[in-house]
Amino acid sequence: MSGSGGNATNADKRPNELFTSWFVRSGWSKGELARQVNRRARQLGANHISTDTSRVRRWLDGENPREPIPKILSELFSERFGVVVSVEDLGLRSTRRPPSATGVDLPWTGPQTVAHLSEFSRSDLMLARRGFLGSSLALSAGPSLIEPMQRWLVPAPPCPQESRPEPTNRARGRLSKPELDLLEATTVMFRQWDAQCGGGLRRKAVVGQLHEVTDLLQEPQPEQTTRKLFKVAAELAELAGWMSYDIGLQPTAQKYFVLALHAAKEAGDRPLGSFILSSMSRQMIHLGRPEDALELIHLAQYGSRDCAGPRTQAMLYAMEARAYANMSQPGKCKRAVRMAEDTFSDVDEWDEPDPDWIRFFSEAELHGENSHSFRDLAYVAGRSPAYASLAEPLMRRAVDLFAQDGVHQRSYALNLIGMATVHLLQREPEQSAVLAQRAMAEAKKVRSERVNTRIRKTVDTAVRDFGDLADVVHLTQRLAVELPEAAEAV
Repeated sequence: MSGSGGNATNADKRPNELFTSWFVRSGWSKGELARQVNRRARQLGANHISTDTSRVRRWLDGENPREPIPKILSELFSERFGVVVSVEDLGLRSTRRPPSATGVDLPWTGPQTVAHLSEFSRSDLMLARRGFLGSSLALSAGPSLIEPMQRWLVPAPPCPQESRPEPTNRARGRLSKPELDLLEATTVMFRQWDAQCGGGLRRKAVVGQLHEVTDLLQEPQPEQTTRKLFKVAAELAELAGWMSYDIGLQPTAQKYFVLALHAAKEAGDRPLGSFILSSMSRQMIHLGRPEDALELIHLAQYGSRDCAGPRTQAMLYAMEARAYANMSQPGKCKRAVRMAEDTFSDVDEWDEPDPDWIRFFSEAELHGENSHSFRDLAYVAGRSPAYASLAEPLMRRAVDLFAQDGVHQRSYALNLIGMATVHLLQREPEQSAVLAQRAMAEAKKVRSERVNTRIRKTVDTAVRDFGDLADVVHLTQRLAVELPEAAEAV
């Protein structure tokens, strides 16, 4: 059992009640957990780790394992429960790592942002393993996530002149305006592919393009070109994060989001930074951390309140409503929904063109987000039919608009699933089954583990509540044929 011992003495060992609670709820045996730890350790290259049932028992009794086992346990329990389970949540002490090793608390400087983007995208392309991009990669949540992100708004110190050499005449013409325009157009194309096909189809292409852009950022360029390249890098990193989130690679997604925010800061693009924070917020809601989601959204709103257009501001209000709904704060949720609707009504009067990254937020998306807020409220309020009735007309309108759209296929599928859950809340399983089957048909057109997972959860709920109904029995049979297993991450 070399390398898997603890560092607690007999005098200070006490049963680890937190770890015991998570372990019992997981349903794992001691042997199963030991095997998973060993398997993950081998993926990390920590071949010296060899855990068995007696070692797991000692952890339950209060022994504190050495690194990287606390991080491995955090990842395993996070994946098991679908929420962030930190090392501290497990009652374990983690050796304090330098800021650059945490994956989130990174230096806010241009050269180091480029270096981290280059290294991480290269590792992603080379390793391409599910959930593994190096031994330092783990989800962050709570203060360890929020506090570093707050530095986004702190003015960066001026970079010493000698570290930013003026490009030579030969280098100055290295990247022409048509080439820059082509990079921006390629990013738009990637975003369209994601909306139509899901995150699982072109993720590697986006990561490869991001790595190429970091190569350009390491060459001497005029300052204006450098800022535009940072903007392209920020959009590509956000998209790589979004695609990773869509296929279930949560630590990878968070790292890309963080790097995207750093690049947006270097580009001087605060609206883009607020959009990246909204993507991070959506991930935190998905992971069961609505308090963190709300902190991120408020940071986005504060940073973009005087420079973002009404479409972006409406999207931020809608995400604020989602966070409040999941925190079971109906009054604040309803207020944020109204603010989203009121702000969106000003979109047509806005006299500046919206950037491409926010054009997805259409009337359909607005109704979809707000209906999901009421749907979430219904669940946290004990399956309240009153909140379900608020969600139903908005969700129906979103489904109709996405059906007419014909472009945003993943959003169409997600809202079909949302409508199915609303009908379950309203005790209408037959209608729910019809919508779930439509969602399955759409799911086959996209590669999105997020869509597949939500369909499975909806069917599980239908089985739990209406398992004897013929329509639900047929639905489960269709699920076994249409979506037999999770899609592979690429």
